[in-house]
Amino acid sequence: MNTLVALCAVGAEKILGNEIKHLGYKLKDNAPGRVAFFGDDDALFRANLCLRTADRLYLLLAEYDSSDFDSLYDGAYAVEWQDYLNKDSRIVVDKVRSYKSKLNSEHSIQGIVHKAIYAKLGDKWKMATLPETGEQSDIRVYVDENKVLILLDLSGLPLHKRGYRVDGGIAPLRETTAAILLQEMLWRRRTPLHDPFCGSGTIAIEATLYAFNVAPGFGRRFAIENLPFYNEKRALEIKQKEAEQIRTDVEVRITGSDIDPKAVERSKKNAEYACVMAGRALKSIGISSHIPRPDFVQSDFSELSAPYASGLLLCNPPYGERLGDEEQARELYKNMDSLWIDFPGWDIGVITSNEEFQTAFGHKTSNIKKFKAGNLDTCFYIYKRSEK
Repeated sequence: MNTLVALCAVGAEKILGNEIKHLGYKLKDNAPGRVAFFGDDDALFRANLCLRTADRLYLLLAEYDSSDFDSLYDGAYAVEWQDYLNKDSRIVVDKVRSYKSKLNSEHSIQGIVHKAIYAKLGDKWKMATLPETGEQSDIRVYVDENKVLILLDLSGLPLHKRGYRVDGGIAPLRETTAAILLQEMLWRRRTPLHDPFCGSGTIAIEATLYAFNVAPGFGRRFAIENLPFYNEKRALEIKQKEAEQIRTDVEVRITGSDIDPKAVERSKKNAEYACVMAGRALKSIGISSHIPRPDFVQSDFSELSAPYASGLLLCNPPYGERLGDEEQARELYKNMDSLWIDFPGWDIGVITSNEEFQTAFGHKTSNIKKFKAGNLDTCFYIYKRSEK
């Protein structure tokens, strides 16, 4: 049994944990921005392929107490690195995080762990110098209250890079964040969904993948594929099994709009790539069905009206930074009252980093969730009108 650590936006740990449990894995513990869980060997690839709300996936190689550099070195050296890395791997200790620990120099921790890895591999392989001509392998170290976690990156590129986005436009919403918002709203495929600020189409596309049960990682590779313990034959079997889970017999109503015609065209292109990705997965198991594309139209949000009695408006409106004018952003939020009026039976979810949104919008929220993805602090305003 392996211990894996999945990273996520700070504030989304519960959502990620529920997703991990839904895949059939047992949770271990969590900390801000990460969730640890137990998984079999299949999980090393399958979790990368299937998790929608995780930003990265790591394999836990060591967990031990340390309050000085000697014990830090010894614990890192004790890992059987030769089982996890190739002889030509380019080894990078890419990030170190220290919290309430005696070892608080992140640069020194990085150097000690790197030195221990090289020493162990040199001793095992009888090599004075490692060639480092192959693929990069990233190591991450957490030191929390004098407990050291040493992690091996299994993802490579962040998992929000699904492989379908050909153009993100300006300040695009992360795919993993869009997936988090859908889960926060408890959205189900039978509920109509519309994004009135579609930008690059991320919310509508992630909703489409979720509605048709398409694993988000079908369109990309992962770092595990470069590691010596990767089982290519088994990974192919996992991909085929997940392709069999794709639903092609459901009816969904997912749409998006934007006042900018370039945004609409961008959204259509990205959606096409995403649905082609799903189609290829189906074709790999001999099914020629197609995944319906979400519909995108050019329209100002003030010109919209509800096509159904109930549904979900989910959006990432301009923050002010994108507009270059905070006053213009406040005016836009105020004018969004038209959505409240013209979609009377619809739930509304709005994510923004602008702290003045609710005041400008003029309606009391049912709930506010705070998320931190990267360096961006955001608030997700939830208006559950269907429950009233």
